[in-house]
Amino acid sequence: MTFSIQHTDTNSAARAGTITTDHGNIETPVFMPVGTQGTVKAVQFKELEDEVNAQIILGNTYHLYLRPGTETLRKAGGLHAFNTWQKPLLTDSGGYQVYSLSHRRKLTEEGVTFQSHIDGSRHLFTPENVMDTQRIIGADFIMAFDECTPYPCEYDYAKKSLKITHDWLLRCIQRFDTTDPLYGHEQTLIPIVQGSTYKDLRTESAEFISTQNRPANAIGGLAVGEPAEMMYEMTDHVCRILPKDKPRYLMGVGTPVNLLESIALGVDMFDCVLPTRNARHGLLYTADGIINIKNQKWKEDFSPIDSNIPCSTSNKHSKAYLRHLFVVEEYLAAQIASLQNLSFYTWLMREARNKIKEGTFTSWKNEMIIKMDKRI
Repeated sequence: MTFSIQHTDTNSAARAGTITTDHGNIETPVFMPVGTQGTVKAVQFKELEDEVNAQIILGNTYHLYLRPGTETLRKAGGLHAFNTWQKPLLTDSGGYQVYSLSHRRKLTEEGVTFQSHIDGSRHLFTPENVMDTQRIIGADFIMAFDECTPYPCEYDYAKKSLKITHDWLLRCIQRFDTTDPLYGHEQTLIPIVQGSTYKDLRTESAEFISTQNRPANAIGGLAVGEPAEMMYEMTDHVCRILPKDKPRYLMGVGTPVNLLESIALGVDMFDCVLPTRNARHGLLYTADGIINIKNQKWKEDFSPIDSNIPCSTSNKHSKAYLRHLFVVEEYLAAQIASLQNLSFYTWLMREARNKIKEGTFTSWKNEMIIKMDKRI
């Protein structure tokens, strides 16, 4: 993997770059649709390519480990062959899912023992077998195994957790560097900065991660309930420490406003379930603001869902029609709404990149944030 920066913003830390992988190039800033179980909910891969213009999607190690399982994925030739997505893939290590299963898991220095949410069966994740599992899944980018602390989090717990995360990272690196990819394409291991909302812990973690000299770095443990301003403060602090010549990935973020503010702080990569999850409940992100398409006000609005973005689905169908689909509980409602939201997110990233190149990013961002925060 290589990363090059083509343009930087003069009034912020925003930058436009290109990540090169064996499955294609990724222009940054980039939003990565979440395909937890090997698929982005309600959206076909052809639509992801032609309508959404997605450059990369995510899979999740925890879920793919449980179903379809590593044996099936190995026999298939990895996730690219299994689901036919031939652009870059990133897999989360499963650390966040283990965090969310706090009532079903036991964490030790060795790893995490947890119960499956499907059948209650017990499993052990260690830094070593998580690396092995992600080798089998075959994603281009694989995440280090870490503990994601909750918010709020006591300082002593965050400090102990950080030590475990750093110890696990060294074990991940050892396993990764002594094993080979299985399917003929390069894989990149990405460490994760943790430390909750404590600046000294974030400093310690960002400095430690930087010394590992991996091709990309991630910021985790944010967007877990803390105020947005605190998230921006921690992101800004960490971005000032992490190497400038490597892509920075802010995990699990977020709303359109979150993305724009974080790009200004120097973040290059994002993922979040919000676009598809909210779409399934009728909440649409558009270039003019946020729409609850179930509201009565859209019943006879025959204008396009969002004529501002280059998505034929959004331009073809009216707000009234999409509202009708939700009212009668048609499956197509979730599909159209998901296409709208994902297309908007990828459009927003392309526009941000263009504004960085033009030298107008900061003024454009400030105007867009007002729109993006508005309910219409």
